[in-house]
Amino acid sequence: MSTQQHTPQERIRFQLAWNRLLSVVEEQAQVLIRSAFGTATREAGDLSAGVFLPDGRMIAQAVTGTPGHVNAMAESVKHFLKVFPPDTLKDGDVLLTNDPWKGTGHLFDMTMVSPVFHDGALVALFASTLHVIDIGGIGSSADGLEVYHEGLFLPILRFFHQHQVDPGVLAIIRANVREPEQVEGDLYALVACNDIGGRRLKSLLTEFQLADLDALGGYIVEQSAQAMRQAISQWPQGTWHNTLVIDGYDAPITLQASVTVQAGKILVDFDGTSPSVTRGINVVKAYTDAYTSFGIRCLIGADVPNNAGSLSLVEVSAPEGSILNARFPAAVTARHIIGQMLPDVVFGALRQARADQVPAEGASSLWNLHLVGGEPLAGATQAEQQSLLAGRRFNATSFSTGGTGARPGKDGLSVTSYPSGVRNVSLEILESANPLVFEQKEYRQDSGGPGTVRGGLGQTIVVRHADPQAGMIIAAAFDRVVHPARGALGGQAGAGGKLELSSGAVLRAKGRQLIPAGERLVVHTPGGGGLGDPAERADARLQRDVQYGLVSAAQAEDAYGRPVAPT
Repeated sequence: MSTQQHTPQERIRFQLAWNRLLSVVEEQAQVLIRSAFGTATREAGDLSAGVFLPDGRMIAQAVTGTPGHVNAMAESVKHFLKVFPPDTLKDGDVLLTNDPWKGTGHLFDMTMVSPVFHDGALVALFASTLHVIDIGGIGSSADGLEVYHEGLFLPILRFFHQHQVDPGVLAIIRANVREPEQVEGDLYALVACNDIGGRRLKSLLTEFQLADLDALGGYIVEQSAQAMRQAISQWPQGTWHNTLVIDGYDAPITLQASVTVQAGKILVDFDGTSPSVTRGINVVKAYTDAYTSFGIRCLIGADVPNNAGSLSLVEVSAPEGSILNARFPAAVTARHIIGQMLPDVVFGALRQARADQVPAEGASSLWNLHLVGGEPLAGATQAEQQSLLAGRRFNATSFSTGGTGARPGKDGLSVTSYPSGVRNVSLEILESANPLVFEQKEYRQDSGGPGTVRGGLGQTIVVRHADPQAGMIIAAAFDRVVHPARGALGGQAGAGGKLELSSGAVLRAKGRQLIPAGERLVVHTPGGGGLGDPAERADARLQRDVQYGLVSAAQAEDAYGRPVAPT
């Protein structure tokens, strides 16, 4: 039944039930945060949660979470149903995978799907994803040559059989990871959050006197698709192209896109993009789809609910074998480096359609500090190995980022995780759980690209091992070092990132490297690009920037053409 055929009373009833469904998936996400063991989920919100119809269409997602997880998970449930058709599922079953090509893009992400039965019939599937601290292999590093190097690969399987965990599956997982208690705890957190979603859904169905979700789900999908078509109609029709060159692992990578806006649909084609590489920066198609559609939706239909209806109107294609559609068994651990650049790629194309709506490029991909202690490093000398093994084993991830691009009429956001949306982890929590000391964390002066509106600033972080006799490893996975975020409409580029030691030695932006005992790691994250001619920046804004130390007096004169004395 179409929306037009529903009575006003039915539409009101469906809208109330829809609002309740959104609160159900948000509670699902909050349960995951409160019960997870890993800091990535508990502190940074690196997760997703959602509810699906029995045919695999997502009808609601939690606001809490990341686009890469949510939008990739939106398609992953269909893969689960191909392996376990609905008629094979039983109440209390729980399905699990970390297959990058059928989940959310790399082995660290565990995706769990739980069927929900009401009055003996399958009415929905709840799915959730989180990033575990370890999955074996070489650890969190872009150094792998294929996915087999990167850790334990779990095909789609039953983790629970009618409320009972599969002891064999759990034993295999525990035997292959460095932090078995944390990983097992996170898996049970996924089970718990899906379970609470199912319980709340059953209450909803009873309260609204619904036998299943079919009618409500159809209403949600149709309403969302209709709203998205209306949003698309507000943009001019045509095709626009953009090219973005980024650092890559050991050679630059070209991301080429054409964006077509037509009646009721948006097509994005990445033909011309560089081929995949033999390092862990490749992107699977699901992750490409996730961040591409997110970038589109930030500009077109930003207020439209994110579900199968609205997502279906953005179609993404990428040549098989390209770095944005890597074939199995490509290495994919650091797929975020390139995947999180994709909103910038589509922004550059859509700016040609409506320049007044589109921000400049930002730092975009996360600059997470993956710090490891108590394990050897290939290529290290005997003395260096001894220093690495001197301290206790730890595995820490500090979520950090640079600045976003300047926005139409507004400066970019400083040290803000866009497009990923993850939160920074408190330094006090990191220091209490790991032998680390953070000595500095502050805005990086002059890193925001000059413009009428300025790019957001990056940051400078200084961290050391708490034991001066112990070394540690940085698993670097950074970009925007050689190719910083570009400005637009006359705005200038943001500052490139930099990774070095306190002694002055410059480290590579990607790969596992030694931080010797007694040394400090110094991280300068990139800034966002500026928008518009810097000469047109308001005097009061520039004066404030210099007063607050965001822009130096030297940059004010050199880039903005005006001497401003600090007060």
